[in-house]
Formats: sequence, structure tokens, C-alpha cells
Amino acid sequence: MSSFAQPTLVVVTEFSPPHQTQIGNKVGGFSTDIVTMIVNEANMNTSISIYPWARAYQMVSRQKNTLIYSLARTPERESLFHWIAPVVHFKLGFVKLAQRDDVRVNNTQQAKHYKIAVQRNDLAYTVLHNHRFDLLLTPDIQNSYHLLLAKKVDLIIDDENYIPAMSKHIGVSPDRFSFIYAIDELNVDGYLAANLDIDPEILHALQQAFLKIKDAAKYKALLEAH
Repeated sequence: MSSFAQPTLVVVTEFSPPHQTQIGNKVGGFSTDIVTMIVNEANMNTSISIYPWARAYQMVSRQKNTLIYSLARTPERESLFHWIAPVVHFKLGFVKLAQRDDVRVNNTQQAKHYKIAVQRNDLAYTVLHNHRFDLLLTPDIQNSYHLLLAKKVDLIIDDENYIPAMSKHIGVSPDRFSFIYAIDELNVDGYLAANLDIDPEILHALQQAFLKIKDAAKYKALLEAH
């Protein structure tokens, strides 16, 4: 394990409180804490950086020895990455402004009447694009929230449990937003995943590290945290 004391590993993610947060240059949050547990157990030093989701996804797709979280694990993505560990569970759905009584969604098809902001290369984009929704692509979840507040879109996609943290970050009351319908296809696990060209020894060390911490109370608490 000593050969991994100073590995060249880049870890990328997006800003998505409370699981991925940033204060100054420090990246934190519940999922970040899980990633830190794994890399520390593997005796590795890593650099975690926040980018717009589309850029982070592009980096992990193209750059050797690059990791990403929290990447939704889907059948379409299964062969595109090495999947190391679940770091969050997503229960995503439609979010509207609470004051918008004119926006009503009782099923997924009904949402096709509305304009929806989603992040580029996000799972929500893939699912809704495949179902021919009217989508406005954004670089990150903050931008989607700002478009919703400005009434440039009618709906965005988020987890109901994340609304308070994002509201606090952008300086508005969480009561401004209403989670109105969960999307079954967006009820998935988000993972720490690696580029396919990662060094096999590094991958093995990370996988073994996860096996050592997966039954720990701290890991389970962070995985269930909101």
C-alpha cells in the first residue's frame, strides 16, 4: 500500500448541497465525507474539485485516474465506468415555485406541458430527453434554481430532501419551493466511480477500502443523511 502514498488522482464532483458543498476552497458534504473515508482507508491523497456537472462528467470520461461522484448508476452507464461505492441515494422529482398554482403535475406525462430546466449530462436530462420533454439545459443545479425563481422555467428536478440546503445557499426560504411529483426512473443510487483507464492497482485499493468501511456505522449514517 505504500506505493499509493502519493497517487496522481483527480476527484471531481458538482455543487449539490448538502452532499457536495464548498466553503472557500474546501469541498465538503455528506457524500464528500464518504469519499474521504474511502481514499483515506486506501492510503491515498486526492484533490477534490467542484465543476459544472457536464465538465466533471467529461473529465472522468476522458482522463485516466480520474474519479467522480455522485454519479447515478444506470444500465446505460454500467459499462462506461468502474463503480466503486454508493455515496448517496437520489429520490428525484419535479420542483416548482410554491406560488405557482397553475403548475400541476400528477403524472410524468402531465409535466410535458411545462418548460423544465435540467443540467447537461445529468441523469434527469437523459431520462426526460428520451421522453421528449421541453428542456432547458443549464451548467449546474444553482442555475436551474435561479431560472425557476425568475420564472424562466416552470419546473426543475431535485431531491425533496435537498431543497432546504440549496435554498439556504441561494438566500431564499425553502417555502418558496414545492416538491410535487417523484419520478420513478430517478430513484437511483449515486456512486463514486472511476474512469475505465484507471490504474488497476489503484482501483483495487479503492475497492478494498470500500469493503473495509461499508459496514461502519459512520458510512451508513452518511449514506442515509439528508
